[in-house]
Amino acid sequence: MQSMTGYGRGTMEIDGRQLTIELKSVNHRFLDVGFRLPRNLMFLEEEARKLLGKRLSRGHVDVFMTYRNLRSDAKNVSVDHALLSAYMRAMDALAETGLADDRSVMAVSRMPDVLVVSEAEEDQDALRQLMRAAMDVALDALVSMRLREGEAMKRDLACKLEEIERLTGLIEARYPQTVQEYTLRLRAAIEDLIGQSVDETRLLTEVAIMADKSAIAEETVRLRSHIAQLREALEQDAPVGRRLDFIVQELNREVNTITSKSQDIPITQCAMDLKSEIEKLREQLQNIE
Repeated sequence: MQSMTGYGRGTMEIDGRQLTIELKSVNHRFLDVGFRLPRNLMFLEEEARKLLGKRLSRGHVDVFMTYRNLRSDAKNVSVDHALLSAYMRAMDALAETGLADDRSVMAVSRMPDVLVVSEAEEDQDALRQLMRAAMDVALDALVSMRLREGEAMKRDLACKLEEIERLTGLIEARYPQTVQEYTLRLRAAIEDLIGQSVDETRLLTEVAIMADKSAIAEETVRLRSHIAQLREALEQDAPVGRRLDFIVQELNREVNTITSKSQDIPITQCAMDLKSEIEKLREQLQNIE
């Protein structure tokens, strides 16, 4: 199980070309990738997106690339002949005033913008190869961190599931007592009202109606089923975030039903505690791939 939060960095140098790729990911419903690339590397974006899609299924990922060309042919130096001619005409005019004409190649080369430095045209195939190698390293580091985060979250989620299961058990144990207590309260209320013994058949009918309306066995059975499904999903290696989200919604649905049916304060309190634990679970699940 992976978290969607992580960071990975990969640096690779091949044949005098050096590329560093940094990946930063946070939670997102889908795989959403944003690139921050130098202009001369923008052609790599599509292939880089495909590489990320093979290893990641969810999360917002920011991709940063830093490139250095250390080769001797990385830059070109050319002469701006039009500008040089303008300089020469201006110096000819100065020489006519009697000033010493000490023009030399070195002196002229120091004139602003006479020499133009430009980047050499890059070998795109070489850069694609370099990007793939650096991306592999960065993705390995990112996935490794996401797995570590995922293991920590898995342990925390397991603890929350234990608490949800404990509260479910309390509700199951409490419900039979509510029927008994309701029977006693109803009997006492009727005897106080009419001052004589209660018609047992009528009493049992009223209790049966109450028990049917407040029955929560189906809901607790489904709660335990959902808990088992969550535990099973936590052990899977494949991305399970969306499935876990759905199961937690079903957990919440069952607890809402129990709350609406409950006529017992202890059961209602346990149900509210369950809702609190399920909300904590839901918040934690937002960061699982």
